[in-house]
Amino acid sequence: MKHTGLRKPFALTALCAAVAMSSLHAWAVTDQEILDDAKSTHQIVTNGLGLQGQRYSPLETLNTNNINQLRPVWGFSLGGEKQRGQEAQPLIKDGVMYITGSYSRVYAVDARTGKELWQYDARLPDGIMPCCDVINRGVALYDDLVIFGTLDAKLVALNKDTGKVVWKKTVADYKAGYSLTSAPLVVNGKLITGVSGGEFGVVGKVEAYNPKNGDLLWTRPTVEGHMGYVWKDGKKVESGISGGEAGKTWPGDLWKTGGAAPWLGGYYDPDTDSLLFGTGNPAPWNSHLRPGDNLFSSSRLALDPNDGSIKWHFQSTPHDGWDFDGVNELISFDYQEGGKTIKAAGTADRNGFFYVLDRTNGKFIRGFPFVDKITWAKGLDKTGRPIFDDTHRPGNPGDADKGKSVFVAPSFLGGKNWMPMAYSQDTGLFYVPSNEWGMDIWNEGVAYKKGAAYLGAGFTIKPLNDDFIGVLRAIDPKTGKEVWRYNNYAPLWGGVLATKGNLVFTGNPEGYLMAFDAKTGKKVYEFNTGSGVIGSPVTWEMDGEQYVSVLSGWGGAVPLWGGEVAKRVKEFNQGGMLWTFKLPKDQVAKR
Repeated sequence: MKHTGLRKPFALTALCAAVAMSSLHAWAVTDQEILDDAKSTHQIVTNGLGLQGQRYSPLETLNTNNINQLRPVWGFSLGGEKQRGQEAQPLIKDGVMYITGSYSRVYAVDARTGKELWQYDARLPDGIMPCCDVINRGVALYDDLVIFGTLDAKLVALNKDTGKVVWKKTVADYKAGYSLTSAPLVVNGKLITGVSGGEFGVVGKVEAYNPKNGDLLWTRPTVEGHMGYVWKDGKKVESGISGGEAGKTWPGDLWKTGGAAPWLGGYYDPDTDSLLFGTGNPAPWNSHLRPGDNLFSSSRLALDPNDGSIKWHFQSTPHDGWDFDGVNELISFDYQEGGKTIKAAGTADRNGFFYVLDRTNGKFIRGFPFVDKITWAKGLDKTGRPIFDDTHRPGNPGDADKGKSVFVAPSFLGGKNWMPMAYSQDTGLFYVPSNEWGMDIWNEGVAYKKGAAYLGAGFTIKPLNDDFIGVLRAIDPKTGKEVWRYNNYAPLWGGVLATKGNLVFTGNPEGYLMAFDAKTGKKVYEFNTGSGVIGSPVTWEMDGEQYVSVLSGWGGAVPLWGGEVAKRVKEFNQGGMLWTFKLPKDQVAKR
């Protein structure tokens, strides 16, 4: 009996250990789950609801017939005094939701009840230099880790159960103006991130890390002339100069502080095995100081995920003089033409033009304006290069304090900024959150100083209309036609979600989560969250019911940089709430 008694605890311990291991294995996010995320309905493990970033859900339980029955089930406050600029997209795995908040915070929340499971607050130094508010756009999930970037340019991996730090790595020097604001991307066992900081004359770069321990695998600078490297067997090996020649499209040494930060992160196209990233503005803004195209600023890049080498590039704004960053998401999609499947990618640029590219080689297929007013260019040539209107380039200050001021549309905050659009596989349309505004802009002299703003320009942003700035547009990428639009008084600054239930979700600074009929643009639902919605909504299935979640919390670049536009939003309250809604089972209507 004693012998049996001694063995029983051992058996129970072994059983508990096996159950624990089984549970751990069940949670661990795998490469295959990441690749399959666009088809999954019970979880969301990637930023963009799939590596291609279409932000489309195949769920149709919730649809235009029953959307009026969508109900809030819980709200979770991010708490404290740090209630500003909540731009993240939630991820959900095994009943737990993971979000980031402003000031580099991470939360794990019970997706059924809204109860906080743990919270991590990065210990930020006093000298951080975020250009466009203290925002963060989300985490990456891999294995049993929750990984995100901080405002002092670190990658941090947390244990998914406890929120405790597993590893932490410095990506760049925050004292030089670098920061991390985008959600990292995991592709084939590699953690991929870009950097922020173009307004401080940093050198943009995309890098890959080992997600399990934070070891650097490769680095690819995104300014022409800088050397890339890979790490093999612990040794640093050169992987070629970006552009092949230092300063070829840059004068003098300006390429050494050229900007081109890929601050929005990127997506991955498994069809071509390519990372698709966009790059930000060249530094400084004053284009007269840097004649030339200034590669690879304001561009879209296809990178080899194995070593970061640049497969192709497409520059949307060569010799950018208006801060028209080219970071906006490049979304893979297929369409039929002449009996053939075209492997395309679509992007709505800050400069006001929508581009359709061949994602196999980066060649220009078509481009067209997607905003009402563009003044800086007369159009696009057959290669997609803009035909500049030089009367709308701000003047060279020369020896004067500032050069000639010009009025330009769109403003530097863009026809579309960071807020991600969605693509519906059902309608074949892109749903683009956009804004109608312009700016007075002038150039000034400037010299680079580490950690100081490196603009060489001044500006004032102005609305183009009295009754609206924001426009949610449904755009046909094959024809350039605007199928429908919804005008919004304040600027739109949040992401979009499309579903198979013929729904398009987005939010506005006035505080509403809104849903529209994907085919007609009719608003079919709205809910006031109490603060501006600038996050990206998601939908998923749990316990046989369809849920919708979105972060609410006004902030971001508009109230900071908005000029006369800021007057329209000055009364809006900041906040920090995670809202979750569901369609109850007894309200599911047959279609």
